[in-house]
Amino acid sequence: MIEVFKTNVQEVDQSNLIIGKLLEHFPNSLINFDLEDCDKILRIHGVSICNQKIIDILNAHGYLCEALL
Repeated sequence: MIEVFKTNVQEVDQSNLIIGKLLEHFPNSLINFDLEDCDKILRIHGVSICNQKIIDILNAHGYLCEALL
């Protein structure tokens, strides 16, 4: 399963922090950001992904996050 999100993460350091936090909750997932994209895309590839949990984690760190369909 692959989920894609629009975020407002701007910097590589920020994205690395978020990836670390997400891996704590989804340890066997592949997670990356496309900060070159205008929507600052976050992609998560894993077996068990909870969109709301991902959104909550980013929100807790002060970032906007919205699932893309």
